[in-house]
Amino acid sequence: MLKLVLATFGLLHGMMANRLWEVVASPGGQVSMRSVPTLLIATFAMTLLQRGSFEQDRQPSVQSRILLRSSSSWDGAPYRSYTSGQPELSILKITLAPHTQLEWHSHPMPSAAYIVAGELTLERKGDGKKQRFTTGQAVSETVDTLHRGVAGSEPLVLIVFYAGSAGMSLSQHPRRQMVPRP
Repeated sequence: MLKLVLATFGLLHGMMANRLWEVVASPGGQVSMRSVPTLLIATFAMTLLQRGSFEQDRQPSVQSRILLRSSSSWDGAPYRSYTSGQPELSILKITLAPHTQLEWHSHPMPSAAYIVAGELTLERKGDGKKQRFTTGQAVSETVDTLHRGVAGSEPLVLIVFYAGSAGMSLSQHPRRQMVPRP
């Protein structure tokens, strides 16, 4: 559409150059019958330009973008398999105050998080490996590996997806006994 508009505009530009200037520069801004076709052509060309611009600015009604597709966790450990039993999906919205440091914990199932706001640094307990994630990033979590998350200098908001089995705890803490979810 834009090519058509540009071609039409180029063609009309040569035709209008002298006549349109006569209309604009005429004393008192009077429009003569001789200048009416020129004004109509100019109006048509401007309408085409506006329509072409509008078509380019329109967004599709449905947009989809893969945020994460992974067969391993953030630390590179490959996922082995899903848990057995009746599948149960859980999605949590987790908010942490600035500089909050979570306890060491592990997850018995694959999970993934999307960082809505803030900054998250994940640290693996065994060797201290760390990785930082920021707003708009997705992270694949570790399975059965002790780790912790640390929030940055702003509040951290995460959406976390867990793919477990009915009755499984979402997290396990080595210092306390976890009670299965109801």
